Amino acid sequence: MADHYYSRQPSARSDRKNIEAVLRGEKLRFVSDSGVFSRDGVDYGSRVLLDHIELGQQDRVLDVGCGYGPIGLTAARLVPRGHVTMLDVNERAVALSRENAALNGIVNVEIQVSDLYAAVENRTFDVILSNPPIRAGKEVVHRILEEAAAHLNPGGSLWIVIQNKQGAPSARAKLEACFGEEQVSEVGKDKGYRVYRAIKS
Repeated sequence: MADHYYSRQPSARSDRKNIEAVLRGEKLRFVSDSGVFSRDGVDYGSRVLLDHIELGQQDRVLDVGCGYGPIGLTAARLVPRGHVTMLDVNERAVALSRENAALNGIVNVEIQVSDLYAAVENRTFDVILSNPPIRAGKEVVHRILEEAAAHLNPGGSLWIVIQNKQGAPSARAKLEACFGEEQVSEVGKDKGYRVYRAIKS
């Protein structure tokens, strides 16, 4: 696999960058770096996903493919009595997420290096969030969808964002195959991005 943000140890030379963003009304600061997804700023797809997710204040949340942390850390602010687990295969991204949690005073998080769900093999959550790593390939993206139900509590939900041109129709079909057609809905769309929710019955 070519070296990019889905690599465990990116070979790109470190080139750190400071970012500020307002996400769901929360002002957050991030340190980004080369070799991680969307290093120059919080990408539009993540913003679209965050604009549509619904979280309870006590939810236990899983962020699969957390990058340097915008989705998971925003979720942690939205679940003040809950907890967020953040996973990424990229060791540099995980280190940045940990740094960014500290930078923003966010303590209700756990951040681990993990190939997809490996680090939470026997755990379940109320909500799973993902802006899937498209460049890792369709097989990886579809594994995130296929394996989500095993990590959701009954009634729990998976929320993903994906661009139409990068496989949204096939992702929806995969979700319907895994969760049941009636359990999957499009809850938002913006500039070619689609946000899908799948509920575990």
